[in-house]
Amino acid sequence: HPSHAGLMRWLEDLNRLYRRESALHELDCDPAGFQWADANDGENSVLSFFRMGRSTHDVILVMCNFTPVPRYNYRVGVPRGGLWREMINSDAPDYFGSGQGNLGGVEGAPVPLHGRPCSLALTLPPLTAVFLKSAG
Repeated sequence: HPSHAGLMRWLEDLNRLYRRESALHELDCDPAGFQWADANDGENSVLSFFRMGRSTHDVILVMCNFTPVPRYNYRVGVPRGGLWREMINSDAPDYFGSGQGNLGGVEGAPVPLHGRPCSLALTLPPLTAVFLKSAG
């Protein structure tokens, strides 16, 4: 079935990403490898967190939308501006999704939020996980 094949591709690509990106595994057993971006948006059912590697430049933002409602211009605080590249998006057509997303990346704006100096305005597709990596 096509949706099953999409889920299999998602898991394959997610495992590949996990192995390739040190921020996702390097500090698995160290509290320094994880930080909430925003764990308190129950109203929108969105969770966001950072995974970090040993290098201060190695930062990945994970956004999870747990509703069937897309979130447009959803803002989340990030530690730096510049390009945040969308690495993987579970709503991609390859994964049997609708194809909504952030067109490959989003520029961080100097708009402080969540105790961080910059923020991103993202498209969060419904029922999705999106991973973004700071290019800085």
